[in-house]
Order: sequence, then structure tokens, then C-alpha cells
Amino acid sequence: MKKRFWTAVLTVALVGGLASYAMAKEEKAAIAGQKPGAIVTDVTQLTATVKAVDPQKHTVTLEGKEGKTVTVHAPNARNLDQVQVGDKVKVDYVEELAIFVTKAGEPVGGEEAQTVALAPKGAKPDGIIANTTQVQANVKDIDYKKRTITLETPDGQLKTLKVDKSVKRFKEIKKGDQVVMRFTEAIALEVTQP
Repeated sequence: MKKRFWTAVLTVALVGGLASYAMAKEEKAAIAGQKPGAIVTDVTQLTATVKAVDPQKHTVTLEGKEGKTVTVHAPNARNLDQVQVGDKVKVDYVEELAIFVTKAGEPVGGEEAQTVALAPKGAKPDGIIANTTQVQANVKDIDYKKRTITLETPDGQLKTLKVDKSVKRFKEIKKGDQVVMRFTEAIALEVTQP
């Protein structure tokens, strides 16, 4: 099962990479030191026990290690009829934020993508869903001493952000540059018998 999970993760990574090839080139340039940028990844793993299943309402009630319960609505779940009270549910949740700077007018890849891989019909539910959203903003103002940057989104909203000291090459960012932020969240779910 772990092999299938990592195969699904690799598939999502490859499909996501192909879907946003132009953006990936920019991101690699940022990582290689050609442009300011950063990538931050966080992985959370949870295990819960199934306490109730309602196939008609497409809900599953889960209880975590601390005894807290939550009812999850899963309208698109495949094989929900295979889930039984007492089954164990393992969830891996991954968040990744990639930020890089491009010069004004440089093309940037797609804005949203979703990848889904589900268990075969009749098997215990498992699968992976990954969503990627990309936002591009223009640098309207920058204060190197205070380490703040003011960004304008495509819909005209202005947002001033504090830039952490861990961000290297901050002084290379100039007014008029574009900042591209890509947020990916992926959830992998596996249901097993106790």
C-alpha cells in the first residue's frame, strides 16, 4: 500500500510538473540562485478510527487519538460502502508554497490545476487529491530597511507583507518586478482494517 501511495505522489508531482512547465522553469531558476525565491513544504500525518458511516449521506465520522471526533462529508468518495466501523484511516497532508520573482512582462504558467487518483472500484477507499493554485502579483513598493514589500494582485488589491530575514537576496527585488506564488496542497488517504 505504501508503494502505491508513493507512486501516486510521484504521479501527482510529474503531472503537476508537466502542467506548469513554464512556471517550473522559473522556479528552478529561483532555486539555482538566478532569481530570489523560496520553497517551503510541510507534511502532517494523522491516523483516526472510523466510528460511523452513512453511505446515503456520504459521511464518515472519525475519531482521532485524543478522542476528538469529526464527521467528514465525502460526496465524491468511491467505495464508501467498503468502509466499516473500526477501520483505520491514515491521512498524509502536504502543503507546499513556492515563491519566486520574475521581471515584469515575463510569461508565467497556468493558474490552477487538480490531480485525482482513486482506488479501483470495489477496493478499500484510498487515493490522492492535489490542488495547485498560482497567483501573480506586481511589486508596487519595497522598503529594504523595514523588510516589507507591497504587492498588487491582478484584481487591484494591495497587500503589504513583512519579509523574513531568512529570505536571501531580498535587495535584488525591485519595484515593477512580478512575484509568483504557487500553493499546492495534497491529501493522501488510506483505509485499512484494524
